[in-house]
Amino acid sequence: MASIRRVVSRRDFLWRCGGGLGGIALASLLQRDACAAAALHHAPKAKRVIQLFMNGGASQCDLFDYKPELIARHGQAFDPGGGQRVEASVSTPGAVMKSPFEWAQHGQCGRWVSSALPHLAKHVDEMGFLMAMQSKSNVHGPAAYLQTSGFLLPGFPCAGAWISYALGSLADNVPAFVALPDARGLPYNGRSAFTSGFLPANHQATIINAAAPQPITHLLPPASATHITPASRVEGLALLREMNTAHAAERPGDSRLTALREKRS
Repeated sequence: MASIRRVVSRRDFLWRCGGGLGGIALASLLQRDACAAAALHHAPKAKRVIQLFMNGGASQCDLFDYKPELIARHGQAFDPGGGQRVEASVSTPGAVMKSPFEWAQHGQCGRWVSSALPHLAKHVDEMGFLMAMQSKSNVHGPAAYLQTSGFLLPGFPCAGAWISYALGSLADNVPAFVALPDARGLPYNGRSAFTSGFLPANHQATIINAAAPQPITHLLPPASATHITPASRVEGLALLREMNTAHAAERPGDSRLTALREKRS
């Protein structure tokens, strides 16, 4: 049987000879710079953003969202008016309940803060408050998506992914977006709360469990794998990197492969 030889074009030949990892890295850098130039109209002032996602935390109506009408309607049947129905965790909403804390105005701005935050109340003039958020659901799963991405449904980039996409990383050898979950576990919806959604996969969060024996999963071989030596691990990672690079080169539109290769490099 006659052998079938694959015809290699001049472009493929030049790419294999002169491209490889260097070509992929150059393309990645050029794409990143082009995206940054197109997205930003001025030099960003912020270098880092820290978001505290208080999963199951106190209601804003008990902290800094002063609602005198809530106090006036304490004990009355809940009715938003206009025939609206707000999704609740129980079939029949209960009565309106005022905050159990006392309220007072603080700072030159006169921000109302409850007695639950006596120390934070001293710094209200240096803080910004966004009081325009609302939701049709108080069920925890959809509410967690709404808090992290602005949408009730999954599949949309979270705030950290958008910031990573816009500002990039301070260095090329560290992730731009990390998530530090509570020692008791991830929030509602798990890792999908920190997803990149439809953005390139390299903008999803790197989960770091600071309280775990291995803070980043799969970064080191398990302790039971005594047959893996430092030298064999280096050789194995080099082979895996080569295979991932070849696999990704044939599928340039899949950002998940690029992100996986960069995390393992």
